[in-house]
Amino acid sequence: MLINHHRTVRWRKWNRAVAVVSVFAVLLVLGLSLFLILRNNTRRPALSTSDTPSDLVPLTLLRNANLTGAFCLDGSFPGYHFQKGFGSGSRNWLLHLQGGAWCNSIASCSERKATNLGSSKYMEQEVNFPGILSSDPSQNPDFFSWNKVVIRYCDGASFAGRPESEFDNSTQLFFRGQLIWEAATDELLSLGMSNARQALLTGCSAGGLATLIHCDDFRDILPKNAKVKCLSDAGFFLNENDIAGNHTIESFFHDVVELQGVSKSLNKDCVAKKDPLKCFFPQEFTSSITTPVFLVNSAYDSWQIPNILVPLSSDLGGDWSKCRLNIHSCSPRQIGILQGFRNSLLKALSDFLQINGGVFINSCFVHCQTLAETWHGPAAPKINNKSIAESVGDWYFNDKIVQQIDCPYPCNPTCDRVS
Repeated sequence: MLINHHRTVRWRKWNRAVAVVSVFAVLLVLGLSLFLILRNNTRRPALSTSDTPSDLVPLTLLRNANLTGAFCLDGSFPGYHFQKGFGSGSRNWLLHLQGGAWCNSIASCSERKATNLGSSKYMEQEVNFPGILSSDPSQNPDFFSWNKVVIRYCDGASFAGRPESEFDNSTQLFFRGQLIWEAATDELLSLGMSNARQALLTGCSAGGLATLIHCDDFRDILPKNAKVKCLSDAGFFLNENDIAGNHTIESFFHDVVELQGVSKSLNKDCVAKKDPLKCFFPQEFTSSITTPVFLVNSAYDSWQIPNILVPLSSDLGGDWSKCRLNIHSCSPRQIGILQGFRNSLLKALSDFLQINGGVFINSCFVHCQTLAETWHGPAAPKINNKSIAESVGDWYFNDKIVQQIDCPYPCNPTCDRVS
């Protein structure tokens, strides 16, 4: 009996020990689960080159491309990257039109169709969203929680080409930029954009030009009571002669418009008054846009200087070989010519400024500033102690007249961070 009694006591003690260990294990599992849930619900930081695939935004091909005839240059389906909004931004939409120059001939368009700027076959399947597309409020304080979309650029005419210009089927080129714009926005409307409360159309470079071309179209397809505005980044291309006196950029744009049948997509007020071939230049039609517009541009744009002001064809002696690529390598005489280019920009903007158009014109040697650290944060250039993001925020949300125009190069020390 005594042995059985001891066994019973030991058995009870062992059972209590097992129970304690079991409870501890359950609590440990619950605590670990709670930690994982809280960690996963924490807002992700801004995307970087070290992001894991789960942090990247996947490519979606247009579902209705085959029915609408909206094809890339090579006939493949266009695509977009969509990151769903959350919280207070769940009914707000930001559309970004990708840039990447243009093609102005059968030869250049044929080359382009074998790249990610002419075919979805070569597009990255996942991309990160920096700057104005970031989901990190420290990098993107006003738009971080919005629905954000990047529409991929694969037509070579700022989303404005038309199929009527496909005069020779043997080239196997599709000039469908206008149809891509229409098909992409139709699909996004079906995904919730038709209920947008606030919306912003943006674009960089050739996409910035496309933003200006389609700004009023964007306003027209959204609810009448929605707040809709447009932001063009580095899209105000000047119709300026190069240093040799040649009309290099005008001739180039003329060929783009002619080749891809862009005229019918351009601002109707401009086309009614001027040669349609001129109306591809923003200075000819930006003041006619009825939707509020904000322009982000450098007065010394690092694409426009080597391609519009000093193309290689204008510098046969090589005197500008260093300066055209790096403003810090320019001589005083060359800086004087660059100041003249800045003056031409401000003159071209005069009508737009008179109607209270929003601008952030800095003196940095840079091209496209909304998709990088130049948008906001410690590395961002500033005018009157305001970053681009802060200036755009004042204009968009507070409806302020924001016209930030920098002093001439090299007066702004914050430009040293980026140029």
